[in-house]
Amino acid sequence: MMTFVGKRLLQLIPVLLGISILVFLLLHLIPGDPALTLLGQEATPEDVERIREILGLNEPLYVQLFVFLKNLVQGDLGVSIFQDVPVLTLVLSQLPATLELAFLALVIAVIIAVPLGIISAVKQFSWLDYVSMFFAQLGVSMPVFWLGMLLIIQFSVNMNIFPSFGRGDPLVESFIMTIQSGNLYYVIESFKYLILPALTLGVMSAAMITRMVRSSMLEVLNEDYIRTAEAKGVRSFWVILKHAFRNALIPVITIVGLQFGNLLGGAIVTETVFGWPGIGRLIITAISQRDFPVVQGSVLVIALLFAIINLVVDLLYALINPKIKSN
Repeated sequence: MMTFVGKRLLQLIPVLLGISILVFLLLHLIPGDPALTLLGQEATPEDVERIREILGLNEPLYVQLFVFLKNLVQGDLGVSIFQDVPVLTLVLSQLPATLELAFLALVIAVIIAVPLGIISAVKQFSWLDYVSMFFAQLGVSMPVFWLGMLLIIQFSVNMNIFPSFGRGDPLVESFIMTIQSGNLYYVIESFKYLILPALTLGVMSAAMITRMVRSSMLEVLNEDYIRTAEAKGVRSFWVILKHAFRNALIPVITIVGLQFGNLLGGAIVTETVFGWPGIGRLIITAISQRDFPVVQGSVLVIALLFAIINLVVDLLYALINPKIKSN
């Protein structure tokens, strides 16, 4: 197992290096001068050139890339041009909010998708199957920002149940305060702010996972060992869960892992709609300000998280099917 993990970790190095170079080059193709954005349109050419020299933007692109990679190896993501704060500090301050949102969205997606996918496969071509697939198609087709605005209009404006903007206390802190005080008020207040953005992201992911669960289950249900288990008199419930669903898990784990990575990226739009103070909103603000170090650092952190998620998925493969370790 350790050899398997070591190989996967070594494979992360060229991936992250390639992402670092790609992000750096793409950002420098964006029109606009960070120095001019920082000083304003009325700044003199002399002041702009002085700021460019201070920020190192007057150096050739390959020199800037070399400096960026050298600092990156040392764990230095640079300093924000506008906030004059280390990028790593900014990213780490916003990252917990994004992880909290993405994790709850994934939980909602799995709770919705797994039962729907199993029922749809077991009751193929029934009205339950058609309803499930209609939901899946609807979820895939709906833009995230559109669904988010619909939820805000219905549950925040019309019904006044959930807040439409911002974030309450962090969920972990709310649980700790609830345990200490014995009062559920803190957890409930945190969930009020979290439920709408999490549901917005979760519905989209649930649609994808539902289709994968259904497809994977349909393949397994036609296998000989399923018919053998049924012929032996094993209850249908246990045949579906213990034999069919367990053997259908590998593609399901794949799509769940990919969806969690997509949730981290998709949270950019959702965080903007709901004013959620996460890393996605930080990226949008940094792009509008041409704050290259913040954008680069934020994207690299998300890419690293995505790579770690893929590593976890690989480890789950190895646990489910030990033959994979030898590959």
